Amino acid sequence: MRHRVHHYVNLVKIVPVIPTPTELDTLREAGRIASKARTWAVETIKPGYLLRDLQEGMEAIIRESKALPPFPSQTSRNTIAAHYCSSPSDNTTFEENDLVKIDVGAHIDGLIVDCGVSVDLSKDHRWKGIIKAASDALDEAISMCTPNIDVEDIGERVSNVITNAGYNPILNLTGHGLGKYTLHDAPQIPNARIGIKGTLEVGSIFAIEPFATSGRGYIKDEGKPEVFMLEKSPKPSNKIDPDVLNAIESWHGLPIARRYFMTLPRKPFERTMKELVKQGAMREYPPLVEITEHPVGWKEHSIWLGPNGAEILTT
Repeated sequence: MRHRVHHYVNLVKIVPVIPTPTELDTLREAGRIASKARTWAVETIKPGYLLRDLQEGMEAIIRESKALPPFPSQTSRNTIAAHYCSSPSDNTTFEENDLVKIDVGAHIDGLIVDCGVSVDLSKDHRWKGIIKAASDALDEAISMCTPNIDVEDIGERVSNVITNAGYNPILNLTGHGLGKYTLHDAPQIPNARIGIKGTLEVGSIFAIEPFATSGRGYIKDEGKPEVFMLEKSPKPSNKIDPDVLNAIESWHGLPIARRYFMTLPRKPFERTMKELVKQGAMREYPPLVEITEHPVGWKEHSIWLGPNGAEILTT
């Protein structure tokens, strides 16, 4: 899920697990699949279309392509920066003048890519500026991805591009490393110079995702969570259905949504989910809303930093 700021005080460098040639080819294939799902969504989205149908359509493309979603596909509108995931019964539709963030990823055997784009559903292109600010900031950030660069230098460039365009970066969201079956790994890649320590090393796999807003530039949790992640094994409880727990654990600790489990009996499923959350074994991810309720634009790519420079995996 979108990575909130955590200050790794002692993190000066990371030692990446350098992918083998076979793993790198797998990452490239996952990138092609995620890009295909993203392109389909951009071409399909329109006013009146169900958010749920767009999310499920992206996930269907990923599965049909012999990959899996590393997190539930999301479509966040207007002031929602991220994490709007439809419930199985959500009948919300896109509306004219929406600014939509389409967030999608793919993984093959735990090798993850993560990407996204903003779409303007207005007829007068009112969101052109904020979308361009985020996109230009991403391009600038990627151009800086060289071995041993300080992540704060990247964040400063992102901030400068966005503020020069007349917007503010969102300061408490960051880009993030991508590990095997780990959606959020070191390093954090900030959207401004905010005191995060770390450098990019050859072999690093990471996602950069500038957020631009006309608001203050902070997000808050708001709304009902529909994204969940099992963070640890639960304590034994008669409220936990073993079949439901096995189904959840089959996702290797990656974020999940209710719609993944529609073949399971609903009462045991909901009872199990409630108990896992109560125990603190499962984390909930509510929508992330800009704190002053201003619109948010965003763009994201996953990158492998090879010996010859940065390679975008999700073009």
